[in-house]
Amino acid sequence: MYTLKEAKRLTGGGISNKNKKMPGNTYGLSAWECKTGGKMQLIEGSVCFNCYAMNANYLYPSVKTGHARRLASIDNGAWVPAMIQLINHYEKNYFRWHDSGDVQSIDHLKKICAVAAGTPTIKHWLPTREAGILKEFKRNGGVIPSNLVIRLSATMVNGAPGKSHQHSSTVHTAGVPPIGEACNASKQGGQCLDCRACWNPAIKNISYEKH
Repeated sequence: MYTLKEAKRLTGGGISNKNKKMPGNTYGLSAWECKTGGKMQLIEGSVCFNCYAMNANYLYPSVKTGHARRLASIDNGAWVPAMIQLINHYEKNYFRWHDSGDVQSIDHLKKICAVAAGTPTIKHWLPTREAGILKEFKRNGGVIPSNLVIRLSATMVNGAPGKSHQHSSTVHTAGVPPIGEACNASKQGGQCLDCRACWNPAIKNISYEKH
Protein backbone atom coordinates (compact mmCIF):
# COMPACT_ATOMS: atom_id res chain seq x y z
CA MET A 1 0.00 0.00 0.00
CA TYR A 2 1.35 3.39 -1.03
CA THR A 3 0.71 6.74 0.55
CA LEU A 4 -1.66 8.81 -1.59
CA LYS A 5 1.22 11.16 -2.40
CA GLU A 6 3.33 8.25 -3.60
CA ALA A 7 0.45 6.75 -5.63
CA LYS A 8 -0.04 10.08 -7.37
CA ARG A 9 3.67 10.28 -8.15
CA LEU A 10 3.72 6.75 -9.55
CA THR A 11 0.81 7.56 -11.87
CA GLY A 12 2.10 10.93 -13.04
CA GLY A 13 -0.48 12.84 -11.04
CA GLY A 14 -3.18 10.18 -11.05
CA ILE A 15 -6.84 10.99 -11.53
CA SER A 16 -8.75 14.25 -11.66
CA ASN A 17 -11.92 15.34 -9.90
CA LYS A 18 -12.04 18.73 -11.62
CA ASN A 19 -14.44 17.73 -14.42
CA LYS A 20 -17.70 18.89 -12.86
CA LYS A 21 -19.70 17.83 -15.92
CA MET A 22 -19.11 14.18 -15.07
CA PRO A 23 -20.59 12.24 -12.15
CA GLY A 24 -17.19 10.96 -11.05
CA ASN A 25 -13.46 11.27 -11.49
CA THR A 26 -11.65 11.23 -14.82
CA TYR A 27 -8.25 10.49 -16.33
CA GLY A 28 -6.68 12.19 -19.32
CA LEU A 29 -3.70 12.07 -21.64
CA SER A 30 -2.65 14.48 -24.36
CA ALA A 31 -4.82 14.33 -27.49
CA TRP A 32 -1.64 14.99 -29.46
CA GLU A 33 -0.53 11.49 -28.45
CA CYS A 34 -3.61 9.73 -29.90
CA LYS A 35 -2.47 7.08 -32.37
CA THR A 36 -5.55 7.03 -34.62
CA GLY A 37 -7.16 10.26 -33.49
CA GLY A 38 -3.98 12.20 -34.17
CA LYS A 39 -4.39 11.35 -37.86
CA MET A 40 -8.16 11.75 -37.93
CA GLN A 41 -8.05 15.26 -36.47
CA LEU A 42 -6.68 16.38 -39.84
CA ILE A 43 -9.66 14.92 -41.74
CA GLU A 44 -12.63 17.26 -42.05
CA GLY A 45 -15.86 15.48 -41.17
CA SER A 46 -14.22 12.95 -38.87
CA VAL A 47 -15.27 12.74 -35.23
CA CYS A 48 -11.77 13.93 -34.25
CA PHE A 49 -11.63 16.97 -36.54
CA ASN A 50 -11.07 20.19 -34.58
CA CYS A 51 -10.73 18.12 -31.39
CA TYR A 52 -11.87 19.91 -28.22
CA ALA A 53 -8.91 18.43 -26.35
CA MET A 54 -6.48 20.34 -28.58
CA ASN A 55 -7.96 23.72 -27.71
CA ALA A 56 -8.85 26.03 -24.80
CA ASN A 57 -7.63 24.88 -21.36
CA TYR A 58 -5.80 21.91 -22.87
CA LEU A 59 -3.24 24.35 -24.27
CA TYR A 60 -2.08 25.55 -20.84
CA PRO A 61 1.52 24.51 -20.07
CA SER A 62 0.46 23.04 -16.72
CA VAL A 63 -2.09 20.78 -18.46
CA LYS A 64 0.44 19.67 -21.06
CA THR A 65 2.99 18.93 -18.35
CA GLY A 66 0.46 16.86 -16.40
CA HIS A 67 -0.46 14.86 -19.50
CA ALA A 68 3.20 14.18 -20.22
CA ARG A 69 3.78 12.91 -16.69
CA ARG A 70 0.77 10.58 -16.92
CA LEU A 71 1.89 9.24 -20.28
CA ALA A 72 5.41 8.49 -19.03
CA SER A 73 4.07 6.78 -15.90
CA ILE A 74 2.10 4.10 -17.79
CA ASP A 75 5.29 2.05 -18.24
CA ASN A 76 5.92 2.11 -14.49
CA GLY A 77 5.47 -1.37 -12.99
CA ALA A 78 3.58 0.17 -10.07
CA TRP A 79 1.05 1.99 -12.27
CA VAL A 80 -1.74 -0.57 -11.90
CA PRO A 81 -1.73 -0.93 -8.09
CA ALA A 82 -1.22 2.81 -7.64
CA MET A 83 -4.19 3.61 -9.92
CA ILE A 84 -6.31 1.04 -8.09
CA GLN A 85 -5.46 2.69 -4.79
CA LEU A 86 -6.30 6.18 -6.03
CA ILE A 87 -9.61 5.19 -7.62
CA ASN A 88 -10.70 3.17 -4.59
CA HIS A 89 -9.83 6.11 -2.34
CA TYR A 90 -11.37 8.97 -4.32
CA GLU A 91 -14.18 7.34 -6.29
CA LYS A 92 -17.45 5.81 -5.10
CA ASN A 93 -19.45 5.05 -8.23
CA TYR A 94 -18.35 6.08 -11.74
CA PHE A 95 -15.00 6.61 -13.47
CA ARG A 96 -14.32 7.91 -16.98
CA TRP A 97 -11.10 7.03 -18.79
CA HIS A 98 -9.60 9.52 -21.25
CA ASP A 99 -11.66 12.68 -21.20
CA SER A 100 -8.73 13.54 -23.47
CA GLY A 101 -6.28 11.24 -25.23
CA ASP A 102 -6.64 7.53 -25.92
CA VAL A 103 -5.24 4.05 -25.39
CA GLN A 104 -1.58 3.86 -26.39
CA SER A 105 -0.98 0.13 -26.82
CA ILE A 106 -2.27 -3.37 -26.09
CA ASP A 107 -0.24 -3.33 -22.87
CA HIS A 108 -1.88 -0.06 -21.87
CA LEU A 109 -5.34 -1.54 -22.46
CA LYS A 110 -4.39 -4.62 -20.42
CA LYS A 111 -3.41 -2.35 -17.55
CA ILE A 112 -6.66 -0.39 -17.73
CA CYS A 113 -8.59 -3.68 -17.58
CA ALA A 114 -6.50 -4.73 -14.58
CA VAL A 115 -7.34 -1.45 -12.83
CA ALA A 116 -11.06 -1.96 -13.53
CA ALA A 117 -10.86 -5.54 -12.23
CA GLY A 118 -9.13 -4.21 -9.10
CA THR A 119 -11.92 -1.68 -8.46
CA PRO A 120 -14.98 -3.96 -8.83
CA THR A 121 -17.42 -1.62 -7.07
CA ILE A 122 -16.72 1.18 -9.57
CA LYS A 123 -18.33 1.38 -13.02
CA HIS A 124 -15.75 2.34 -15.67
CA TRP A 125 -16.30 3.83 -19.14
CA LEU A 126 -13.56 3.95 -21.77
CA PRO A 127 -14.23 5.62 -25.15
CA THR A 128 -11.64 4.80 -27.81
CA ARG A 129 -10.86 5.16 -31.51
CA GLU A 130 -8.21 2.45 -31.32
CA ALA A 131 -10.14 -0.34 -33.05
CA GLY A 132 -6.96 -2.18 -33.96
CA ILE A 133 -5.64 -2.27 -30.41
CA LEU A 134 -9.01 -3.39 -29.06
CA LYS A 135 -9.35 -6.11 -31.70
CA GLU A 136 -5.84 -7.44 -31.07
CA PHE A 137 -6.39 -7.36 -27.31
CA LYS A 138 -9.47 -9.58 -27.64
CA ARG A 139 -7.84 -11.83 -30.25
CA ASN A 140 -5.02 -12.51 -27.79
CA GLY A 141 -7.50 -13.61 -25.13
CA GLY A 142 -7.86 -10.30 -23.35
CA VAL A 143 -10.86 -10.13 -21.03
CA ILE A 144 -12.83 -6.94 -20.43
CA PRO A 145 -14.08 -6.81 -16.82
CA SER A 146 -17.86 -6.68 -16.43
CA ASN A 147 -17.62 -3.26 -14.72
CA LEU A 148 -15.81 -1.70 -17.71
CA VAL A 149 -17.72 -0.53 -20.80
CA ILE A 150 -15.42 0.15 -23.76
CA ARG A 151 -17.16 2.16 -26.48
CA LEU A 152 -15.58 2.13 -29.93
CA SER A 153 -16.06 5.55 -31.51
CA ALA A 154 -17.37 5.92 -35.07
CA THR A 155 -15.00 7.35 -37.65
CA MET A 156 -17.12 10.06 -39.27
CA VAL A 157 -19.79 12.49 -38.05
CA ASN A 158 -23.23 11.09 -38.95
CA GLY A 159 -21.51 7.80 -39.74
CA ALA A 160 -22.51 4.31 -38.66
CA PRO A 161 -21.07 2.71 -35.53
CA GLY A 162 -18.28 0.19 -35.89
CA LYS A 163 -19.23 -3.49 -35.97
CA SER A 164 -16.09 -5.00 -34.48
CA HIS A 165 -17.11 -4.41 -30.85
CA GLN A 166 -20.40 -4.76 -28.99
CA HIS A 167 -20.42 -1.25 -27.50
CA SER A 168 -19.97 1.89 -29.57
CA SER A 169 -20.61 5.61 -29.91
CA THR A 170 -21.48 7.90 -32.80
CA VAL A 171 -21.70 11.65 -33.42
CA HIS A 172 -24.67 13.28 -35.14
CA THR A 173 -25.38 16.85 -36.18
CA ALA A 174 -28.49 18.74 -35.10
CA GLY A 175 -31.52 17.54 -37.02
CA VAL A 176 -30.05 14.14 -37.86
CA PRO A 177 -31.71 11.24 -35.99
CA PRO A 178 -29.33 9.72 -33.45
CA ILE A 179 -28.43 6.04 -33.61
CA GLY A 180 -29.40 4.20 -30.47
CA GLU A 181 -29.43 6.24 -27.24
CA ALA A 182 -29.05 10.00 -27.61
CA CYS A 183 -26.80 11.81 -25.15
CA ASN A 184 -28.75 14.57 -23.40
CA ALA A 185 -25.73 16.59 -22.28
CA SER A 186 -26.24 19.21 -25.01
CA LYS A 187 -29.65 19.96 -23.46
CA GLN A 188 -28.30 19.94 -19.90
CA GLY A 189 -25.56 22.53 -20.03
CA GLY A 190 -23.04 19.95 -21.18
CA GLN A 191 -23.53 17.90 -18.02
CA CYS A 192 -24.49 14.29 -17.37
CA LEU A 193 -26.69 15.18 -14.39
CA ASP A 194 -28.50 11.94 -13.48
CA CYS A 195 -27.76 10.15 -16.80
CA ARG A 196 -25.35 7.18 -16.71
CA ALA A 197 -26.02 5.77 -20.18
CA CYS A 198 -22.34 5.72 -21.21
CA TRP A 199 -21.54 3.35 -18.34
CA ASN A 200 -24.56 1.12 -19.01
CA PRO A 201 -23.60 -2.13 -20.81
CA ALA A 202 -27.22 -2.69 -21.81
CA ILE A 203 -26.99 0.32 -24.15
CA LYS A 204 -25.14 -0.71 -27.28
CA ASN A 205 -24.65 2.70 -28.92
CA ILE A 206 -24.60 6.26 -27.58
CA SER A 207 -24.96 9.11 -30.04
CA TYR A 208 -23.54 12.53 -29.14
CA GLU A 209 -24.74 15.70 -30.80
CA LYS A 210 -21.86 17.58 -32.42
CA HIS A 211 -21.13 20.93 -30.77
